[in-house]
Amino acid sequence: MAKIVIAAQIDLDPAQRAEALSKAKPHIDAALAEKGCIHYSWSADPFNDARVNVFEEWESEEDLANHFKDPAYTGMRDHIGQFGMTGAASKKYRIDAEGPVYNAQGQATEAFD
Repeated sequence: MAKIVIAAQIDLDPAQRAEALSKAKPHIDAALAEKGCIHYSWSADPFNDARVNVFEEWESEEDLANHFKDPAYTGMRDHIGQFGMTGAASKKYRIDAEGPVYNAQGQATEAFD
């Protein structure tokens, strides 16, 4: 069973971004409580005043499918749309390999051994 990662960027009215994120906490907490949710994080991009970066990690496609049917997902989708959204892009990735960035010698490596 392959894990799934979602990476997204949502652009909001910069004047409303902080409020959108602070009021999103109940939706984020609800997603984190779902079966199969490993990570679910929404954060302000420090270099773009409009951007919210999203990172999610799910145990399986089934868990992600269930998330898309859950009130946590629909609530967040409806919530974020109230803050002057000007754009959004999201991608999902199915993970076929996983490993540490640093090897036993403490060196960063691209290898998955």
